[in-house]
Amino acid sequence: MELDSVAFALALAAFFAGFVDAVVGGGGLIQLPALLAAYPQVAPASLFATNKVASIVGTTSAAIQYSRRVRTPWAVAGPGALAALLGSWWGAKAVSYLSPEAIRPLVLVLLVFVAIYTFIKKDFGLHGREEVAPSRGGLIAAAIGLTIGFYDGFFGPGTGSFFIVLLIHFLGMDFLRASVTAKILNVATNLAAIAYFSANVKIMWMLGALMAASNLAGALTGSRMALRHGTAFVRMMFLLVVSALILKLSYDLIARGAA
Repeated sequence: MELDSVAFALALAAFFAGFVDAVVGGGGLIQLPALLAAYPQVAPASLFATNKVASIVGTTSAAIQYSRRVRTPWAVAGPGALAALLGSWWGAKAVSYLSPEAIRPLVLVLLVFVAIYTFIKKDFGLHGREEVAPSRGGLIAAAIGLTIGFYDGFFGPGTGSFFIVLLIHFLGMDFLRASVTAKILNVATNLAAIAYFSANVKIMWMLGALMAASNLAGALTGSRMALRHGTAFVRMMFLLVVSALILKLSYDLIARGAA
């Protein structure tokens, strides 16, 4: 498959996706539509799998960058990542039985609620209040990882945003701590989805490697900016990404209704 004609556009999309994903998640909003537009003749499952290959490198890099500067709550992140791994694998498997389009309206409603809640509560995620015991926190993180992991394997848009808002709400993290934990959980969901897809669909490995390099560059840039500017910057980016997700899903629903 020739990559020359689409390489620059997809590499650019992957860079911006990596940047956004490193800060608050939601890079799939940029990267996956670019893949779908560039290769309309390729089966969507193959493009979803290729997107995961491109994303996991940047997500892993962002997790490492955050963990060097922000204390990682492994008592929470560990159980959450294991549960996310399991949930994502089953979510990817469920795609063959159910249509992801069926949950699009529900996701839109949830994202609107998340945006309103975060906007109204001005101090949401700006200051940590981690009062949950580690053992209980691990169970809560596992429940979050299993649920959102399944969603990521099954559908995907907004996974990072859902991880972050649930970690802040239920575990009292600030945005930076929630971001590093979300990245670890997201690495697990991407890994599980790649494992499932690699055994069941054709992955465009050359294209995935090309986009992974650009995604990595974006992730390094985004994580450094987030660490430099702190929780207020991450909160602002979070609201921007959630708003963009709401607009994208609304447009998709309207376009399908008019078709």
